[in-house]
Amino acid sequence: MRQMTLVGFLQAQNCTNFVGSWRHPEARQDFTSAEYYRRIGRALEAGKFHLGFFDDRLAMPDRFGGDHAHTVANGIRCVKLDPITILTVMGMATERLGLGATFSTTYFEPFHVARVFATLDLVTDGRAAWNIVTSMNDGEALNMGHASHGEHDRRYDRADEFLEVVMGHWDAWDDGAIVADRETGLFAHPDKVRRLDHQGEYFHSRGPFTVPRSAQGHPVLIQAGQSGRGQKFAARWAECVFVAYHGLDQAQRDYAGFKTQVAAAGRDPEKVFVCAGVYPVVAETRAEAEDHVALIDALPKQIDSLSLLSEVLNFDFSKQPIDTPFTQDQLDSWTGVQGMRDRIKRVLGNRLPTPRDFIDITRRGTFHDHPRFIGSPKDVADGMEEWFATRACDGFVVAASHVPGAYEDFSRLVVPELQRRGLFHTDYTGVTLRENLGLDRPAVDAWQ
Repeated sequence: MRQMTLVGFLQAQNCTNFVGSWRHPEARQDFTSAEYYRRIGRALEAGKFHLGFFDDRLAMPDRFGGDHAHTVANGIRCVKLDPITILTVMGMATERLGLGATFSTTYFEPFHVARVFATLDLVTDGRAAWNIVTSMNDGEALNMGHASHGEHDRRYDRADEFLEVVMGHWDAWDDGAIVADRETGLFAHPDKVRRLDHQGEYFHSRGPFTVPRSAQGHPVLIQAGQSGRGQKFAARWAECVFVAYHGLDQAQRDYAGFKTQVAAAGRDPEKVFVCAGVYPVVAETRAEAEDHVALIDALPKQIDSLSLLSEVLNFDFSKQPIDTPFTQDQLDSWTGVQGMRDRIKRVLGNRLPTPRDFIDITRRGTFHDHPRFIGSPKDVADGMEEWFATRACDGFVVAASHVPGAYEDFSRLVVPELQRRGLFHTDYTGVTLRENLGLDRPAVDAWQ
């Protein structure tokens, strides 16, 4: 029986992806401590989540007004820790939970990324995953030594070659290369370790790679692009795809369309898991859950939305009066997330959008920018089952109103109901993330 995939949507920062979460009265404030992340990891593993992955940016949101003062004053994702370090801490507190982090193909080198994730994969016994992004704004560019952020489709062209280099390095070592034979003095078979010698348009990388293959072969690949070019990239490479669907009908259409692209790329669509971002709020009764939501919905501020829209679209929204339509030239010039801009066009048709339209439609910065499942365990499970059973997704990326309490409530209340219905596994089936997702261990050069 087909069962859903569950992913925890994490941030190594002062809030969840919902900016207002730090204002929640039950949110823990020790977000720079190891115990904060260990407790999140234990909560997800108690709920048998397949994976916890950290979204990340290489800058705090400071595009709005060209200054960071509002970001710091309002706690808008202004603290951002290194996610690999945090995952190492979480890996020591868990045994089966998959561990994913975001690394950019725009501002890092392939050999470095390959080594970081291959090492994490080894020391966590094959539980690592890499969330592949091309980054999104000029703030990140300036932090990483560039004058501005590159053109959208060109970044994905670069990312394709980046993946070819990373995969080539990950496949440099054969299984069984290391023998460590003290009697003969042979440590490893030289003929089982190859140099890559990649010479391409964007990258030159020699090798040989310095990290042997892990128990799961190589880390699981995650991606979240929803523009046309982003979907093409995901169809070629991704094994788990994070999507922002905003209604059941749209989700079913986009899900079917993407699976067709995966098949056209020569891959098995059933081995690529599409996970929709959702906000569940669960309590023992629906009335209690509705009280929780009323509190949560009082937390956001308009500046949260304007700041995050400026960040994600790479345009300073302070330059545009809130009810003045953008020009088409302005919209065409944006180099940020194209899927969000495309969604606005689908909703409004030929009418040019205002900043208020972006706030009202995207609900960026609020607890409404993903579908919400609210109520008792039965209510939440009913909503998730409808999406899953009607092929709107293969699972969910569960975002939290506050941590760790929201994940502890979900694992305690919703997971048993999903398990009772046969929709979710009752225990991990193996040690590695691939085993628990039902993915085959890739042979060397299988990606070719």
